[in-house]
Amino acid sequence: MAYFKTKDGTDIYYKDWGSGQPVVFCHGWPLNSDSWESQMIFLAAQGYRCIAHDRRGHGRSSQPWQGNDMDHYADDLHQLIELLDLKNVILFGFSTGGGEVARYIGRHGSKRLAKAGLISAVPPLMLKTDSNPGGLPMSVFDGIRAGSLANRAQLYLDIAGGPFYGFNRPGAKVSQGLIYSWWAQGMQAGHKNTYDCIKAFSETDFREDLKKFNIPTLIVHGDDDQIVPIEAAGRAAAKLVKNSKLIEYAGAPHGLTDTHKEQFNKDMLAFIKA
Repeated sequence: MAYFKTKDGTDIYYKDWGSGQPVVFCHGWPLNSDSWESQMIFLAAQGYRCIAHDRRGHGRSSQPWQGNDMDHYADDLHQLIELLDLKNVILFGFSTGGGEVARYIGRHGSKRLAKAGLISAVPPLMLKTDSNPGGLPMSVFDGIRAGSLANRAQLYLDIAGGPFYGFNRPGAKVSQGLIYSWWAQGMQAGHKNTYDCIKAFSETDFREDLKKFNIPTLIVHGDDDQIVPIEAAGRAAAKLVKNSKLIEYAGAPHGLTDTHKEQFNKDMLAFIKA
């Protein structure tokens, strides 16, 4: 198991599979790098070096009381890329991890990157504001916070068993394995860290970060995403990111990297090779 220590003393776990051009993955809330394993094993077998870390406060990384915000997340990612001296990187972010990718480029530029991917990602801004009328009201995120404090374990079961994978839709083929995996990853994360991260993924404004993208960018979003609605996220991001390609998956939920992994892996590989 590999770790590195951040500048503020946080221990960050990461996995490093295969060899070749590096592909780096940033995960969603409240998960960890295991959530990318279907893509990592696929791309590593195709001759790519696949690297993913557990965000601070998540998974096997340590659980600092402070610093659970997008600037710290992006700086931790920057430190990992610098530590491993990665170049010509293809950087993918899922959901909250998409915010991490956006803030990384906003703060550190793209000199080490070749391409980027925003998958079911939270940018430009999830929260409804006067300048972002298509966002979700604060009451949605207050509800997640309240559920987290009241019974975090049940909240995670409800999210995974319902809207995350679209298992609440009529006729959905429910996978208990996916539900249990999501729950286990979430419960491995720190309570304070995941609580703080709700604010980070919902209230951080990435609009200026997206305007700094200057590399080919793949945007993938399901049009039945009940967690991060496509209109205010994937479609809005595509309008801000130059040289971006938006692929919409009809009927796909938020967790499309699992529910539609064959299609997504194919699209991801085609983008990398293009």
